[in-house]
Amino acid sequence: MYCPVCGASETRVIETRSADEGKVNRRRRECPKCQGRFTTYERLEEKPYLWVAKKGGRREAFDREKLTKGIQRSCEKLPVSLEQIEEAVAHIEGRLRSTGQGEVAAGTIGQFASDELRKINKVAYVRFASVYREFTDIESFTQEVAKLIEDKEIERNGK
Repeated sequence: MYCPVCGASETRVIETRSADEGKVNRRRRECPKCQGRFTTYERLEEKPYLWVAKKGGRREAFDREKLTKGIQRSCEKLPVSLEQIEEAVAHIEGRLRSTGQGEVAAGTIGQFASDELRKINKVAYVRFASVYREFTDIESFTQEVAKLIEDKEIERNGK
C-alpha cells in the first residue's frame, strides 16, 4: 500500500478492526518514512454486478464511491465521522443486494440513503433530501423540516 502523504511503497498496519458485521476490515496504517497515518478499508468485491435504473431509462453499474461522495457532501461541516458514513453506505449496499434483484431504481437508493441519514444527522438528512426529492420551493423544504420537528416532539413526549 502506497503512502498517500509521501508516496513511499512500504507502509505498516498498526491496527485492524472488523466493521459492518465482519464484512469489512478497517486498517490504520503508518508510513515508516514520513510517519503519516491513514485508514484503508478492505471488503469483498461483490458479484454479480448491481445495476441502477435511472429516471430517463438509462442503466449504469452501481458505484459505491458515488453514493459515498453524495452522503459525504450532505455531511460536510457536521459532526459525522467517516466511520459513520462508511457504515451507512455498507448498510445501504447490503439492503440493495439483499433484494436479490440485479437492478434497482435510483429512487430506491435515494430512499435508503435518506433513511440512513435521518438516523445519523437531521441536517445532513435535510440537505440530502433537498437534492434527492428535488425541492423546488421553500414550502417543500419547510414541510420536511416541520415533519422532523414533529417527530422530535413525539420522541420527546413518548419517552
